[in-house]
Amino acid sequence: MSKIFNLSSSSGSHADFGDEINAEQLAVVHKADGPCLVLAGAGSGKTRTIVYRVAHLLRQGIPAEAILLLTFTNKAAREMLSRVEYLLGAMPARLLGGTFHHVCNLFLRRHASAVGFGANFSILDQEDSRDLLNACIKDAKVDTRQKRFPSASVLQSFWSYSRNARSAFIETVELKQPRLLNAVPQMEAIISAYEKRKKDANAMDFDDLLVRTTELLRQNSPIRERLASQYRYVLVDEYQDTNRVQAEFLDLISSVHKNLLVVGDDAQSIYSFRAADIRNILGFPGRYPGANIFKLETNYRSVPPILELANESIRWNIDQFPKELRSSKNQEPRTNFQKPELVSAANAEEEAQFIAEMILKMRDEGVSMNEIAVLFRATFHSQALEFELTKRDISYDYRGGIRFFERSHIKDALSFLRIAANPADEVSWLRVLRLQNGIGTETAGKIFSLCRGAASLKDALLMDKGALSPRATAGWNDFTKTLAAMLAESNKPSEAIRAVVKSSYGDYLDNEFPNADERREDLEQLAAFAEKYDSLESFLAESALHEGYAAGRAGAGAGEDGEKIVLSTIHQAKGLEWDAVFVMHLYDGAFPNARAMEEDGGMEEERRLFYVACTRARKHLFLSYPMIGHGERDYLHQPSQFVHELPESCFERVELRRSPSAGNTVFKDDFDDDDAIELDELGEPRSVIAKTPSLPRGTKQSPGDRFAGARDDGKKIDWKKKSFLGDY
Repeated sequence: MSKIFNLSSSSGSHADFGDEINAEQLAVVHKADGPCLVLAGAGSGKTRTIVYRVAHLLRQGIPAEAILLLTFTNKAAREMLSRVEYLLGAMPARLLGGTFHHVCNLFLRRHASAVGFGANFSILDQEDSRDLLNACIKDAKVDTRQKRFPSASVLQSFWSYSRNARSAFIETVELKQPRLLNAVPQMEAIISAYEKRKKDANAMDFDDLLVRTTELLRQNSPIRERLASQYRYVLVDEYQDTNRVQAEFLDLISSVHKNLLVVGDDAQSIYSFRAADIRNILGFPGRYPGANIFKLETNYRSVPPILELANESIRWNIDQFPKELRSSKNQEPRTNFQKPELVSAANAEEEAQFIAEMILKMRDEGVSMNEIAVLFRATFHSQALEFELTKRDISYDYRGGIRFFERSHIKDALSFLRIAANPADEVSWLRVLRLQNGIGTETAGKIFSLCRGAASLKDALLMDKGALSPRATAGWNDFTKTLAAMLAESNKPSEAIRAVVKSSYGDYLDNEFPNADERREDLEQLAAFAEKYDSLESFLAESALHEGYAAGRAGAGAGEDGEKIVLSTIHQAKGLEWDAVFVMHLYDGAFPNARAMEEDGGMEEERRLFYVACTRARKHLFLSYPMIGHGERDYLHQPSQFVHELPESCFERVELRRSPSAGNTVFKDDFDDDDAIELDELGEPRSVIAKTPSLPRGTKQSPGDRFAGARDDGKKIDWKKKSFLGDY
């Protein structure tokens, strides 16, 4: 049975660091012998705790070479080791700390012959691995004209996930890209060839470092006993992010002394798409009966109202170790703290306007732009906001991806449309022609030179292309079908984009990119954006202006004060913090993600992602969502399940209302003008924001009740059917 310390009373001896860390941390530093699980809540100082534990062990006379410290990034390893050095006044010469890959590489260099390799084996980076896979595909004489055969990049992604998750390859393909299941036998043959060629070349890829080291420890008892005997204490950071291979490695390397200290937070386990397995941390007490469990629940980052909201949200998860984050700022008067604010906007454009206006307001009030972040579940959620920020000349740094109009698939789609509008556009012709099987740069140039003089795209397609190779002819035929489908919809830019995605270009996305579904979502967002335009020319002109201006701003750097706000996916934001955080697009289907809502454990991981997003904020947290969505038809968003789960006492509602000066009717509900913030475009007031009082905790409301009065045009909203009854 596991033993749980009541850390608030387990202060331990204060002779060693007692005045430098809190009682919860000190208990870990002094009492973490044997198998131990430290549940470190967000902002609770887990890195500090690990560093002081290492320093304590060294002060107690444990040899540095008997301690193994494992992290997930080189940056984290450097930080921890430098802080140990600072505490002790010198770096212990033989203390081993680093990433899993770094440590496994060192072990394999010593024992390479035991796994059939030379000690001088090469390490292939991702680009090297793709090149070798491409060579295997070429040697296998795979007919790449087949629309369903994946690229080396996709193969690499599938094989890596399969190895780290310890799942059958076919199961991985079914999970990641079921449209490619018919190609599994060929893929497996190529992977077998890839593994053989690595072995023949005395080379390993990154996954081999983990997999082969774990196999070595499992299969070779003398080596396992030797290494596990050397490392009396093994400490691991971010344990919730380990995959099955890493968890087994840790079990094996600590198998002699059993002093395994794992530090993590199950509430922040958000990387299952990388094969991270939350069962490792949840199942730790089961694998180690009698393990000590510590909890770090004092948060040094966020104000109490933010933590109250985060606690209420994560409480809905079933598979978890319950924790209750407490703010270190609890002693301050409650009036010092601002409640999180929940904002319902009419649509994505109005949500973006609100965020942009609030950013400018906070800047005017003295908040540094570098201390403001906007977080979102998926990259395509940021399109309307990027447009609004560019229009208002607000500099931003995009994390976790590429700016919307700079993404390759967005440029591809726009190039298809540009040759429809302007058949003489050489750059666009060459870009989209080179996407076709069998058409390279030289053939693309030849085809364009023959089409150059055509009066229209239809005329260009009818022109004699001369002698093309069979492969180039097949590629050209696919290309013409795509153009024909696009031309049939060319009077509607949005439908023209969707026609491109439904064509062979969609097959190209599936075959070439592991994240094909995300790229399709980006393109649907582009199509939704295009619905505002009734001509191809006006849409392309606006897109080009935005694309060019955004690129210019990116090249110019930040504003005059050198500051930028941050736009980031939530995954990319983990481990970071800001004074003010906006979490946007909080509606069902976007956040939580639609696919996750259908997967086992998917909703709980999405809720953990929401928890991570909220706990990035120190002082100000804004949650927002658009009530109306655009797609192939307008539809009504259901506010995120995570919003409905929160007690009304956790946040303050903010309603966006039309301003009389904009020629619109103000809602009849009374609101405090002192709380109003004008939303404008080029200086014209457009909407005002009114805060509505929170209801007492426990008050139940249906979605219809919560948003009653959100329209003043007499139209009704059918919440259950998610559709409009009447025009909006």
